[in-house]
Amino acid sequence: MTSSPRLHAQLGTHRALFITTLALPLTGWTLHAAVLTRRLQAARRDPLTGLLGRDGYTARARQLINRHPGDALTLMVDLDDFKKINDGQGHAVGDRVLAVTAERLTTWAGSDSAVGRLGGDEFALTVRIAPAYQLLRLDHLVRLLAEPVTVPGELAVDVAASIGAASPNRLQTRDLSLLQRAADAALYGGKHTRRAVLAGPQHVTVASANGRRAGRPGTG
Repeated sequence: MTSSPRLHAQLGTHRALFITTLALPLTGWTLHAAVLTRRLQAARRDPLTGLLGRDGYTARARQLINRHPGDALTLMVDLDDFKKINDGQGHAVGDRVLAVTAERLTTWAGSDSAVGRLGGDEFALTVRIAPAYQLLRLDHLVRLLAEPVTVPGELAVDVAASIGAASPNRLQTRDLSLLQRAADAALYGGKHTRRAVLAGPQHVTVASANGRRAGRPGTG
């Protein structure tokens, strides 16, 4: 006959094994979910620059605007004459310019931001900057993006960017599509002027964001 203490010990062992057996599939599913999450996040990144793709950027930008409408700022950025760089110096040089531009945008934007590559040489950002400092920060970004890009085995490549920005606070809207439309119109208003343009209400009425560049990414 099995003694009572030994019986309790055996029951305790069986219970522990049973709980462990139940926990293993749960642990496996947790690890699987974590792997899927990482893969999803990676899929939402641009493979060349590491920036958010269009969908990932849109989700993050909307989150920032809804949480901080008073000091949010949405930017559209594209490189001037990027097609000439690609055609004249080769796609490897063009890729280097895009990658360095992405690094500069990420550094300038800081951690509490959304930085995405929408296609070609077109980038979008949503950042938090107090209204009193927005113009100063935009001027700094213009200078930062105008610094020559060093390419291994090549001379430094001269670059410049056109920048348009739109403030939810100034335009009285949290609609990301409208903000991008206004920022894009402001960008074109200052194209090749080496200055950033902060959108006003008149820029919201432009027909569509990127309408003038639809189907022509990377034209600069």
